Amino acid sequence: MVAIQMMFGVIASHADAAELTQAETVKQVVPATTLPTVNIFTDWLGAPSSDAAKKHPGARTVISEDDLADTGARTLDEILRQVPGVTVLDESGTGVLPNIGVRGLNPLRSEQVLLLQDGIPMTLAPYGQTGASLFPLTLNAVEAVDVARGGVAVHYGPNNVGGVINFVTKRIPVKPSFSLKETLSFAKSGRILSDTYARAGGFVTESLGLQVQANVIDGQGERAHSDTSVQNLTLDANWFPNNTTEIKAGLQRYKTRNELPGALTPRAYELDRTQSTRPHDRFDGDTTRAYATYTHQFGDGAELSWSNFGHRSLRTFAFGNASNADVASTQRQSSPREFSVYGTEPRLSFNIDGPVKQKIMLGMRYMREEVDYKVDSTNLASGAYTVTRDWRFENDAYATYVSDTFSLLSDKLKITPGVRHEDVRLSYRNNATGVQTRDTTKDWLPGLDVGYQANNDVFLFANAHRSLRPVQFTQITFGGDLAAERAKNIEAGVRWAVTPELDLSLTGFRFQFDNKLEFVNATVGFRNLGQARHQGAELEMKWRPQAVRGLEFKTAYTQVDTEQQSGSFKGNKLPYAPRHQLALDTTYRSEGWTWSLNGHYQSEMFSDGANTVAENASGSVGRIPSYWLWNAQVGYAFKWNGTRMKAGLALNNLFNRDYYFRGVDYSQGRMPQPGRAVLASLQMDL
Repeated sequence: MVAIQMMFGVIASHADAAELTQAETVKQVVPATTLPTVNIFTDWLGAPSSDAAKKHPGARTVISEDDLADTGARTLDEILRQVPGVTVLDESGTGVLPNIGVRGLNPLRSEQVLLLQDGIPMTLAPYGQTGASLFPLTLNAVEAVDVARGGVAVHYGPNNVGGVINFVTKRIPVKPSFSLKETLSFAKSGRILSDTYARAGGFVTESLGLQVQANVIDGQGERAHSDTSVQNLTLDANWFPNNTTEIKAGLQRYKTRNELPGALTPRAYELDRTQSTRPHDRFDGDTTRAYATYTHQFGDGAELSWSNFGHRSLRTFAFGNASNADVASTQRQSSPREFSVYGTEPRLSFNIDGPVKQKIMLGMRYMREEVDYKVDSTNLASGAYTVTRDWRFENDAYATYVSDTFSLLSDKLKITPGVRHEDVRLSYRNNATGVQTRDTTKDWLPGLDVGYQANNDVFLFANAHRSLRPVQFTQITFGGDLAAERAKNIEAGVRWAVTPELDLSLTGFRFQFDNKLEFVNATVGFRNLGQARHQGAELEMKWRPQAVRGLEFKTAYTQVDTEQQSGSFKGNKLPYAPRHQLALDTTYRSEGWTWSLNGHYQSEMFSDGANTVAENASGSVGRIPSYWLWNAQVGYAFKWNGTRMKAGLALNNLFNRDYYFRGVDYSQGRMPQPGRAVLASLQMDL
């Protein structure tokens, strides 16, 4: 049976994610003889489905297509709040710059979590600049979100301490079809943001599938100075030249132009949290991304997958030079950066039969990164223009990995030892002064994963991995030999189908940083000074009461304890690490209607390593209060003149909760998060 699937930007690292899911669709739609057979085995995670997640030897949550449609979320970051241990902060108020953290790792710029788009690293420089300063993805293009928080460091890297978040985009449908969706978000302030999405695609022959997707977002967020424009266009192709070969290719063009309302001082926040006092702040970016993947299946279950991917990107932040929002700026500064990235990754998997069944995966990757990094300044009074930084960064990164899965006890017990080797070679040149520095990271990262199906209802798992985050480009500008941030990760848990209606999952985790990088001062720069510890537990529950068909309750709770174990703040909590998080979700489906209510609680947290409690005058430091956030939605699916339609009405931040964090980079102070908004949507499928 064929596996038909197309996702823009897909790479072998998640090539089978939708293939296996698509195969089930094909069985229902077309005869088995109409298309060739290609089964994908080279991916470690497997399909982005709840069934696959139940067999993963680590904590894993999959947000399905129905979940994405029924939560009433405006943006991808709002979706992630329902996942255990995930912290999300919205920098722009419109979702174009989410800040994502996992299990107490700092979420600012999403620097400490590996973000993938159909298996491709999403960040502009996946090794040299792990921060997501451009997020080239929109909610309507996504079909599922796969969050694997443990058991992945051998197969996915390099920034893998917090696991992997893979955004799986919409596959090519089997039959040619067309979809059109319009969504309007009405803020309490009266500002409107529109989101228009269109998709056309299908298999035009028995072996060739094509798809085009277009998403345009335009309007304003809740706050002043928040004009937003996003254009996201993707083209995908999927070709089966014969029964054993599959070729995928895709091209994406993403462009965004945004005003940023920025942070406020406490005084300005109390006067009007929807105002903006930073007229010079904005963010612009565009990227062209492409990929091609060749997959060939040999006899006896062996398979080769070879992917090539790359992008050329520009992104610019502009901002005033005032230290806080209540002081007028005398200069307008900007930080334009240009990225050229290319990667190639062949992978091979094969089985060994014998007294003990084995499945071996071998892979390697080469990635080239080139970054032109500038900072300039314009005097607002005289118009004088100066370039204050003109830097060039380059990186050659080589990764190899191997794992061997042993199947024992009639395949009930699977033990997978593996190892990953990273070789990262960074270089820096100051084009103005001629100063150059280099930094090299070479390391072996072993891992062990164990999964045991104790009976039909209970699955036990445990894993131990060594992870790293490479030295970053800007960290080597001060010179000196630096080591990558390394951590030891351990995790253990159980999934239990208590009854046919009740599922439980409990996970305990701990990771220990040995040489966390810390900024000392402007003279010394960065040094490996820090040790830190994260530990805690996660609980997930799903209950479908038999008495009320179509009703489902879901709960996700995370408790995280963090500690700085060296330096001047030894014994303190890590910044932006809430101790408690709780997600509640209730959904009821009946005769085309879907009713949903979901809530998210996040406990208080600190904004700095000193654990400062009292807020300063600018609002840049101080305790960040806890909050509850609720969303509600009602949807109705129907037919109109033979056309499938779906209408939705949602209330985001139902009780108009005031909550904030304390800014990112240059914009420090209280960063207001979106207040109450009405979301109306209408979708047509032909």
